[in-house]
Amino acid sequence: MAQSRRSSSTSSTLSWKPASTATLAISIAVSFSSTVQADDLVMQRVLVDGARSNPLGVADAASMGSISGQELATRTVYRAGEMLEATPGLIVSQHSGEGKANQFYLRGFNLDHGTDLRTTVDDMPVNQRSHSHGQGWTDLNFLIPELAARLDYKKGPYSAQEGDFASAGAVSVVYANRLLQGVASVTGGQNGYARTLLANSVELERAGHQGSLLYALELQHNDGPYTRPDDYQKLNAVLRYSEGYANNGFHLGLMAYHAGWNAIDQIPQRAVQSGTLGRYDGIDQSDGGSAHRYSLSGGWRRTQDDSASSVSAYLIANQLALFSNFTYFLDDPLHGDQFAQPDKRVTSGLQASHSWHQHGQDGSGSTTTLGVQLQNDTIYNALLRTQARQTLAVTRQDHIVEGSAALYLEQLTRWSESLRTTAGARMDFYRYDVRSDLAINSGKASDHLLSPSFNLVYSPWQHSEFYANIGTGFHSNDARGTTIRVDPASGAQADRVTPLARSRGMELGARSNWLPGLQSVVSLYRLDFDSELTFIGDAGNTEAGNPSRRYGIEFSNYYKPLRWLSIDLDLAYAQARWRDTPPQANHIAGAIEGTGQLAINADNGGPYSAGLKLRYFGPRPLNDENTVRSASSLTLNARLGWKLGKQLQLELEAFNLANRRASAIDYYYASRLLGEAQAVSDVHFHPIESRSLRATLTRRF
Repeated sequence: MAQSRRSSSTSSTLSWKPASTATLAISIAVSFSSTVQADDLVMQRVLVDGARSNPLGVADAASMGSISGQELATRTVYRAGEMLEATPGLIVSQHSGEGKANQFYLRGFNLDHGTDLRTTVDDMPVNQRSHSHGQGWTDLNFLIPELAARLDYKKGPYSAQEGDFASAGAVSVVYANRLLQGVASVTGGQNGYARTLLANSVELERAGHQGSLLYALELQHNDGPYTRPDDYQKLNAVLRYSEGYANNGFHLGLMAYHAGWNAIDQIPQRAVQSGTLGRYDGIDQSDGGSAHRYSLSGGWRRTQDDSASSVSAYLIANQLALFSNFTYFLDDPLHGDQFAQPDKRVTSGLQASHSWHQHGQDGSGSTTTLGVQLQNDTIYNALLRTQARQTLAVTRQDHIVEGSAALYLEQLTRWSESLRTTAGARMDFYRYDVRSDLAINSGKASDHLLSPSFNLVYSPWQHSEFYANIGTGFHSNDARGTTIRVDPASGAQADRVTPLARSRGMELGARSNWLPGLQSVVSLYRLDFDSELTFIGDAGNTEAGNPSRRYGIEFSNYYKPLRWLSIDLDLAYAQARWRDTPPQANHIAGAIEGTGQLAINADNGGPYSAGLKLRYFGPRPLNDENTVRSASSLTLNARLGWKLGKQLQLELEAFNLANRRASAIDYYYASRLLGEAQAVSDVHFHPIESRSLRATLTRRF
């Protein structure tokens, strides 16, 4: 649902050497699983078996980090998008069918489907601009977790290299160029879950150059616990050719994803309490959708002692057909309130950067990075009134061309062994061309925005750093909202949205390895958004918003007391408020407050390994008056691995082990059920999945 949001014991560190901050991994050691080739940047020089990368001396903020492929492989994930929960403080949820984009929560935001969380996979943007359902739509169902070599994350608008949608955070998933071993796996589980994966790398010779061809094919089916099965069917494929290493080489990649599903959307609490509906029942039996994503991408990098260059380009074709009904019979008692949001687009883009390194004496030095980012979207989308997926009426149809260009400059200076700064500035230019079926809502718009940032890092001791960060960012608004004049449903006058909505952030943080094997990070932050209007894809019009402010604290710990044991504890608390609003109505509906995750993994290299993940999803206000609140949830997942032979392994996974009856998401709004005389304001929820077990047999070759 598109909600409106107004608005180690063996760890090792490389000695610092001025380098581009284009990726945190340039100067840190990252461990990899036995499947993924350690070919990323300096990884071939330093491998740390089973330890988390140590960003001391590299990171610009306490809220930056990197998670290795080996760590990602130890985490239980019910669906591919939950891999992002390795980012401290980030919650990934779902309120509809499996094929729909996830719901994200971070730093006091209900991020909807990704509005202020920039997500990239292999330097390709996942967020979709001016999407029919929600701005920044982030569908990660095409992810294949076994191919992930690393996950990098940043929070806050403190990097000139991150632009649109990155105010709350930015997450980058990096695929491997090579696999050390091929992998064939078959998974079966409860609720109709089945998955098979085949992936391998083949070494090739091309004109005297050694190359690698990586291929992967994934098939998946999942019904879920619902009375009307999700019948989620997914086909996923990757083909990738590379030469050299990620810091000195190139790659070309093809990806293809196709899926279809049924959907049980959120249901009203009153119907469950009265016994009219069961927890896993739905109301509109024809909700669901289908999607596909095809991409062609490539990247080239060259790194020398005094410079580093990178270029990447992509071409992505996305298509979605989505059918939803959140209010049942509120607007149309005869046919029901189902609506369709088809979206078809082609996205192309280019990114390039060059860094100059200056090496000084006594640990001093600097890196100057100049970069450019270009993106263009050609979009066809619509909002339709439907019944049982058959069109009854057209609310609006639009052809959108949205283009953007960005130029950024970042200067990293190491003044001494204990002091470094990074100053950056980014200039973004946006243009919109909207051709609507209602001529009065057609038009063109443009905007530009300068976003400066500054980071200061002080290292008084060898194993500790302190950070101060300040910066500005933004998210783009839906192109249709920049040209709208008339509400297409009611005919009433509509206000236009601001093309680019500015954010302002500041943060203080600290990172320390004060105890051998322990990495601790704490950060205090504040993030403000200017007053803005928001385009609501579900209604095809705009909604007024107020200035907002979020502030909070995050505390993360990664402890590896023994070579075979790791403990990961992340805690976060945030407060979100409307500014310029009376205190009795200044809460932001859906804004997350408290989160927590505890992950314990054990693997001594013997036949057995095990893992536990405990996740706390705190309560949220569901209206601005804070008179209706969601309940919190606490879920436990577990994993047990058994090596049946040198290349054969059996893994058992359990989800929601305690079989908690909790919500994956809650909303508060008015709806009407069949037979009700009038609308009723109620909590609407989507349940978390009941306890389920899965078994995976994996053969490496």
